Parts: sequence; C-alpha cells; structure tokens
Amino acid sequence: MGQEQSTTKKRQWKQLTEQERYKIEALTHRGVSPSEIGKQLSRDRRTIEREICRGMTLQVDSQWRERKVYLADVGQRKHSENASNKGRGLKIGHDHKLAQYLEQKIGKDKWSPDAAIGAIKVLGLKFAVSLCTKTVYNMIDRGDFLNLTNKDLPTKRNTKKRKYKPIRKIALNNATGRSIVERPLEVETRNEYGHWEMDCVVGKGKACLLVLTERKHREELIIKLSAKTQACVLDAINTLEKRYKSNFPKTFKSITMDNGSEFLDMHGIESSILKPGTRRTMCYYAHPYSAWERGSNENQNKLIRRFIPKGSNIDNLSKRDILRIQTWINNYPRRIFGYKSSAQLSA
Repeated sequence: MGQEQSTTKKRQWKQLTEQERYKIEALTHRGVSPSEIGKQLSRDRRTIEREICRGMTLQVDSQWRERKVYLADVGQRKHSENASNKGRGLKIGHDHKLAQYLEQKIGKDKWSPDAAIGAIKVLGLKFAVSLCTKTVYNMIDRGDFLNLTNKDLPTKRNTKKRKYKPIRKIALNNATGRSIVERPLEVETRNEYGHWEMDCVVGKGKACLLVLTERKHREELIIKLSAKTQACVLDAINTLEKRYKSNFPKTFKSITMDNGSEFLDMHGIESSILKPGTRRTMCYYAHPYSAWERGSNENQNKLIRRFIPKGSNIDNLSKRDILRIQTWINNYPRRIFGYKSSAQLSA
C-alpha cells in the first residue's frame, strides 16, 4: 500500500516527520490552505500553521523582489535545534510519586539511595518508573530533584583506596589482653548470633556513647556514659547483665573492642556480677590502628554520625534521643540482608 492510499488514523502528540514537511512545502507552493493540508496529512490545522510559521523564510528572486516562502529543510533544522536544546529527558519522567518517595526517604528519613531503592521491592511498592541505585546517585549529582542534593547523602563514594602501612601487632598499653587472632571460627564467619563489637562515640563535653554492634544481624545497642572511663564502661556492662539476667551469656558470647584505655579492664568486663566467680562473656582486642577489624562497628558509627555530627555536645542528649537513633539503625534496610533490617532478622 502506498502512502497516498494509507488509512492511518490521526495520531495525537506525534511530531511532524521530515517527509511530511516536504509535503507541506509542495502544497503551500501550490496555494493549498493550511486547513486542507491538515486534512490530507491527518493533522490539525493549527499544527500546520505553526509549522509554516516555523519554516517561513525570506527569499529574493532574480529581479531582487523579496517574498516569504515555507521551506521544509528550514523547518526541519529548527525542529532539530529545539529538540537538542531540551536536553536528555529525565529517566524518572513524570512519576511524581517516586520523586516524593525518594525525597522523603533520602532527604528526611536519612536513608541512603540504595536503601530507598531496595525497600521498594521488599515492601512491594508500585511506581510507574523503575530506577537503579546508580541512576539515583547520578540524578542527585545533576540536581534533578527539587528537594534533594548531595548534602543529603550519608557519604560520597571515594574511588581512591587508602594505603595502609605496616603496623605494630601488639598494643603497648594492653600487652596482656586477649588478641583478636584467638577468636573462634564461628565469630569470624558470622554464622552464630551473640558476638559483638564495641566502641565509643565522642563529642564535646565529658559524656560519650558506648556502642555495641552484633556481628551477624548488625543489631545496635547505644548507651550514654557520663564519662569515657573504665568505671563507666563497666557500669554499663553490669547494667546490661541486670537487664538480660540469665540470657546475658547467650546474648553476649563475646565482645571485640579496640585498645582504648576505657576498655582495658578485661577481667571486670568478663566477670559476672549476678554469679560471682563466673565468666559472663569473652573479650577480644583488635590490633592497634586496625579499625577495619571491627568493620561492622565502624560502619554503624557512621550512621550515628548522621544524627550526631562530630563536635556535637553529647551531654545534651536525652535517653529518648538515643533510643530514637538506636531504633532508626535497627530498622534500617540493608543490602547484605536483602534489604531487611536488623529488627526483622532478630524478630
């Protein structure tokens, strides 16, 4: 079937093709009206009029007389220029619900882009557009979101890897502490629940936060200490044992920490106050300057810093504030668990 016998119905929101523009040029030179041209091309009259206006060109004949005529190549060139000036269309398109969801989760709820995208599938949320994590990062970088910038991101990925220098394997202030190399295999493989990493998060003032992170489920416990001392750490562990009672040895099978002065009372941390003379947990110490040996703990500290930036006065934090941060971390979806949270795994 030839184009002259085509029975294609009128289509809405379709751009004029180059072939149609040359037809318009031929018909206008014959004196055919825009209304009649529209009928022949199955286009609206106003579409033809706008196209003629776009491609209208001033020409001079052999007798130097000026006249305005429609030229298809001029109309096509202007159309291409206008299309290129629009730039690449946003991948999110007109899906305002998805944009609002991402702005809420990343900007207000302090989730990472990966957590926000991963939760869509886990929660069964439906949106018109599907995005991957990298696309969301790129969109934030370009400023495609109205209420979302790079300042709302937890961290910007740094492709440069840190170079580690050889370090001393023994802590001079803790030569008698039980080394991390003595930890049993079940602690290393994370196959067993109940093995924790411990650290302190400090700020302005005397108070600090004692942070415990469970290695298998990444469960988080945050306790406010009045000071960064051995006595305060020991008092916090004793309070935990009173809370968990007979379940403490099952819940806290081991605790791995650094060689900070506040953690050097290994005997006190391991000794039970409910059953004097018995051991309630096992303590292990990481190598000096080897924070990666407590990687889960350090990563959780980064989440805490989203709410308590460095230099904040921890003295002013209430128990309610600390509980809110702890609950947020334990309900944070994680890629390593298929975007389930620590609370869901521990339930």
